[in-house]
Amino acid sequence: MFLYNLSLQKATGCQTAVYGNFSGPKAQEIMVSRGKILELLRPDDSGKLQTVYSTEIFGVIRALAAFRLTGALKDYLVVGSDSGRFTVLEYNKEKNKMETVQLETFGKSGCRRIVPGEYLAVDPKGRAAMIGASEKQKLVYVFNRDSAANLTISSPLEAHKSHTIVFAIAAVDCGFDNPIFAAIELDYADADQDSTGEAAQEAQKHLTFYELDLGLNHVVRKWTEPVDNGANMLLTVPGGADGPSGVLVCAENFVIYKKENHADVRAVIPRRADLPGDRGVLIVAMATSKLKNTFFFLLQSEYGDIYKVTLDYKTVGEGDVVSELKIKYFDTIPTCAAICVLKTGFLFAGSEFGNHALYQFQGIGDHADDVESSSSTLMETEEGFQPVFFDPRPLRNLSLIDEMPSICPLMDLQAVELPGEETATLVTACGRGPRSTIRLLKQGVSLTEMAVSPLPGHPNAVWTVKKNTADDFDSYIVVSFVNATLVLSIGETVEEVNDSGFLGTTPSLRVGQLGDDSLMQAHPNGLRHIRADRRVNEWKTPGRKTVQRVASNHRQVILALSGGEIVYFEMEITGQLVEVDKKEMSGEIACLDVSPVPEGRQRSKFLAVGCYDNTVRILSLDPDNCLSMLATQAVACAPESLLMLDTGVGESDQESDANAEAASLFLNIGLQNGVLLRTEVDRVTGQLSDTRTRFLGARAPKLFATTVRGQQAMLALSSRPWLGYIDAGRFILAPLSYELLEYASSFASEQCPEGIVAIAQSSLRIVTVERLGEAFNQTSCKLRYTPRKFCMLPPPPGSTSGKSSSLVVVQADHGCGSTAATVAARAQAKEASKAGKESMEVDGDEEEEEEEEEEGMTPEEQFGAPKDVEGQWASCIQVVDAKECVVTSSIELDGNEAAMTVCSCTFSKLPGQQLVAVATVTDLSFYPREASGGFLHLYRVIEGGAGLQLLHKTPLDGVATAICPFQDKLVVGMGKTLRMYDLGKKKLLRKCELRTLPTFITTVQALGDRIFVGDNQHSLHYVKYRAKENSLYVFADDITPRWITTALALDYNTVATGDKFGNIMVARLPSEISDEVEEDPTGGKMIGASAHLNGAPNKLEALVQFHVGETVLALTRTELQPGGQEVLVYGTVMGGIGAMLPFTSREEVDFFNHLEMHMRQENAPLCGRDHMAFRSYYFPVKDVIDGDLCEQYASLSAELQRKIADELDRTPSEILKKLEDIRQKIC
Repeated sequence: MFLYNLSLQKATGCQTAVYGNFSGPKAQEIMVSRGKILELLRPDDSGKLQTVYSTEIFGVIRALAAFRLTGALKDYLVVGSDSGRFTVLEYNKEKNKMETVQLETFGKSGCRRIVPGEYLAVDPKGRAAMIGASEKQKLVYVFNRDSAANLTISSPLEAHKSHTIVFAIAAVDCGFDNPIFAAIELDYADADQDSTGEAAQEAQKHLTFYELDLGLNHVVRKWTEPVDNGANMLLTVPGGADGPSGVLVCAENFVIYKKENHADVRAVIPRRADLPGDRGVLIVAMATSKLKNTFFFLLQSEYGDIYKVTLDYKTVGEGDVVSELKIKYFDTIPTCAAICVLKTGFLFAGSEFGNHALYQFQGIGDHADDVESSSSTLMETEEGFQPVFFDPRPLRNLSLIDEMPSICPLMDLQAVELPGEETATLVTACGRGPRSTIRLLKQGVSLTEMAVSPLPGHPNAVWTVKKNTADDFDSYIVVSFVNATLVLSIGETVEEVNDSGFLGTTPSLRVGQLGDDSLMQAHPNGLRHIRADRRVNEWKTPGRKTVQRVASNHRQVILALSGGEIVYFEMEITGQLVEVDKKEMSGEIACLDVSPVPEGRQRSKFLAVGCYDNTVRILSLDPDNCLSMLATQAVACAPESLLMLDTGVGESDQESDANAEAASLFLNIGLQNGVLLRTEVDRVTGQLSDTRTRFLGARAPKLFATTVRGQQAMLALSSRPWLGYIDAGRFILAPLSYELLEYASSFASEQCPEGIVAIAQSSLRIVTVERLGEAFNQTSCKLRYTPRKFCMLPPPPGSTSGKSSSLVVVQADHGCGSTAATVAARAQAKEASKAGKESMEVDGDEEEEEEEEEEGMTPEEQFGAPKDVEGQWASCIQVVDAKECVVTSSIELDGNEAAMTVCSCTFSKLPGQQLVAVATVTDLSFYPREASGGFLHLYRVIEGGAGLQLLHKTPLDGVATAICPFQDKLVVGMGKTLRMYDLGKKKLLRKCELRTLPTFITTVQALGDRIFVGDNQHSLHYVKYRAKENSLYVFADDITPRWITTALALDYNTVATGDKFGNIMVARLPSEISDEVEEDPTGGKMIGASAHLNGAPNKLEALVQFHVGETVLALTRTELQPGGQEVLVYGTVMGGIGAMLPFTSREEVDFFNHLEMHMRQENAPLCGRDHMAFRSYYFPVKDVIDGDLCEQYASLSAELQRKIADELDRTPSEILKKLEDIRQKIC
């Protein structure tokens, strides 16, 4: 078995983020780390976050820092990773890629305790950087320039200290004095020697300053002082002319200002009034905002509260003295992994869980009624420092501008066929606490509806035109009907006009712009040329002929008349449209198209003509051999639509060379059988080559040119819309998640700079592409608590489609109170308020609008669930209608029960009834894992899948973490025990059990009479059920310990698994052993067989091993497109979704194996990690081709592409076609 791994959706979680000007001096950009992915984000003019660049580094990003050399115009990026190398990257704006500037090896690869990479700090003046390990080692690199102004770095200077754990590192801003770095350290040397443990309890953290002497070129420990043992973060205070220098130490419940030879300035962090007394307040994210004459800090606590921290200081002698530290409550947003303040007044919030957000500052926290604590009012009592309390409130200083969807953490994933859907929908349970959701992921790019307007009658075509080519926005929308043409003027409002010069009494076949300032209208009886001075020139069709098809660009118009005659017009320098030539074709013309005029040229060279004799011809438009045939391509059936897409128009030679695919001229052919052909046209000879095929839908595709990201793109309208565009040198054809469209054109206005105007039935719609590049668009349904597992219900009896849309989600949260009562009380208060308003007949339109806006985020979502004591659980079971994305039924669990897992099942004693089993645990605590007991709840599905009815509860004596239906019974995994239950009248009846499993059961799958058990530490176990003896026994297991998190039975002998370290493995029982097991119905031979190393008598073979890089939490198998191949889909905790496609031929395996090998050699990962070593992090990679690496071939330079192609005895276009074909098999 050989598999091709391809990421369908990159990880959406955020690990860390830094702000910088990476592409230019005034560019406001954010560099985000998503574990193993580096992504550059930039807010556009409308405040929407756009992904400028994203790349896989094939390594683990541990820390990021931005710096700028003195006098430079843009920032560099320093990356701390698992490569054992100090990496400095620079963003190349022209090539749209990150380039490695420096790559200095300092240690072993991997995330190790004493190898630097975990912490990173850069001198504010860009002179040096410190990279530190969790323990012992710290290295300092000095930055410099060579004679060509290129960045250089020195050899590393050591600042090691043995037996020391590091908690945080920060640079101290000391102007242009010697660079200083601060570190929070803990010396454990005494604790190591003391066996009683007293020294460990008395161990003290220290704040240490390390000074880099630039003259002597070495690092010294300058100053050290004990610091609060709750200290966890350091924040640089501006120095030199900007501030007093020093650092802020963020500790539990306190913020302390520290500086050498300066008294500590301490202030207590305000805490929520309802927070239990035993819970402290820790800072988890921070950012600095520098204004013209002042600065302030934003700190976020683990509960999501943001505080504004300011320093009052004055100059005394040669230094600045801080007199007061103030901490003021600012706002509350969801807890973040990183926050960044942009100089344009935005705050980027990279959420720890859930969607990321971009906020705009509405104020800087100057309100007098905000709660504030100060070092000057700090009061010490017998119990400690007196706390300051506040109540969180709705946003006041921040306003939400944009959200980036994130499905991190992904808890569960299944591929589901919903009623009325052509393809499988990926249903995910994701999020944490009140921000949890069930999300439906459908393949395709989402469209945002800007306007919908009904039209009189049924329109058949629409175009947009500008009055002048210099205009930024379109002037007219022209709509054609069966017997008329409607012209709409675009301004502040869209309204009908009659003085445009267009003929309104006839249908239009084509409307466009000619030259700089004239317009063209083609209709069945001729051609109308409208000059800028409103003069109109008419060309009438000869005899009884009519115009059937039209193609045009800014300088050329081609008409196809009835009878197969082609008439070619061209615009002269004087602005006059003249007839150049005619040609009789052999039959009627089905479609035709002409490419845009290349920049600097007078005309386009080629005309594409599709005929009903199943051919497409390329004709020359060169004056020397006008309308002569250059090339012919036979197609399977009659062409419906043609579009020549020249994506190299307007690009520089350098860009065109970097992206050979992007600089090509392609002819797109839509056939009447729903197939799209994409053929390359030689720019010199017009010959056709390299045809690529894609089935789009049941309807014949209509092709239209549009603009995406400033580049030409293709819109294909079949049974669903598709968008074809170039991204990172690769042509991408993605479905659009929108209803059926009949005709479309590009659209540009002040409110919608880059949109599409389209016809859907009898309405006119203006839409825009929201987030290009996303593989899925999401529909979400809010949940109450963190989802643990979900299961789809079988279709209800009598269902015509044979599909179900109902699913049951079990949810549980630790350490928080139940929100059910709060939600019910709020709903009741809202109803009472509404009834009161109605009785008083108060006009409350404005208040109602405000309420509707606030409904977007509930108080629980913004402020978090009510905090409770440790050991307290809140849990519920909800039934969700996935088709409508609504919760149809909720069951709140009491008695401190927490629902852990769920499955649908059937029992022979209740034939034809749909049942749901839910495993719960009572009083669960961790470290060690203990519980007072648990229950198996059995529910009957009622109301056609919309609700549940409790049958009975069965007490359990352990923690049940996995349940599975098996031969009209129920198999339950509890700790080390695998137990089988059957249905009883008052509870489930225990039938048999197996107690010999090693540590802790995490997954249970069943197929036939075999049960596949995944263990927490000891991988897979194959268990067989002997019905006659009513017993279970293990007959095979794995030879390698694996921490299984999810498993999926592929067939009777094969199981795919994912583990918590990010590996995917496919294990198979050898067929001869499987036959032996089946031939021994009593299991006597197996039980008597000698076990190996205290394990099962037989061992599994690992067919496939692959390191994904993120913890795999879900596996499912499905076809992602109609008629596509079945793939193995996996979901990771960071929100990444990937697919593994089995190869069908040895030839394909060899090709991609060699391509992967050459890509490893010619395109080394960005941060210096060896690709094969990364994919073999824990186990050697086996029989998996890394499609993410292979697809980077499209982004290589043309020279490098040719070099690799020559090694493979192929052409670059053949390799790109292979990559495109295999992607189409997956999605």
